[in-house]
Amino acid sequence: MQPTKIIIREAETTDLFALGELMNELGYDTTMDEMKTRFENIHNHKDYKTFIATNDTEILGMVGLSKNYAYEQNGIYVRVLALVTRSKFRQKGIGKKLMDVAEDWARTIGASTILLNCGNREEREIAQLFYKKIGYQIKSSGFIKKL
Repeated sequence: MQPTKIIIREAETTDLFALGELMNELGYDTTMDEMKTRFENIHNHKDYKTFIATNDTEILGMVGLSKNYAYEQNGIYVRVLALVTRSKFRQKGIGKKLMDVAEDWARTIGASTILLNCGNREEREIAQLFYKKIGYQIKSSGFIKKL
């Protein structure tokens, strides 16, 4: 299924339901109440940005970003916190358009680098290939500990 015209815009509170659905498609069980709380915190913070890809009828994907400072280098970097395209619209260029907008925003705020994490699980292999294809390099491993 090829969407007609794709529009990239900043997410709004009216997009909450679709954002929750997208988080679920990404593999993170999310209720509407949880998405509302998360988005309110993010949307009201000046160092966060959420862009969505949409056509005339539905939201096709989203990218969530944060502006950050590093201890180990000078300047600003942007972290991609979430990138997802609805499964029926994958491999149609939507993820690339979202990442292009993410990179444009990073340049606009003076960032010199974009950083993202991508799981090393089997279901993330296609995502890893996508990131490599658009110029991202594997630089480190991530660790997590639930508290």
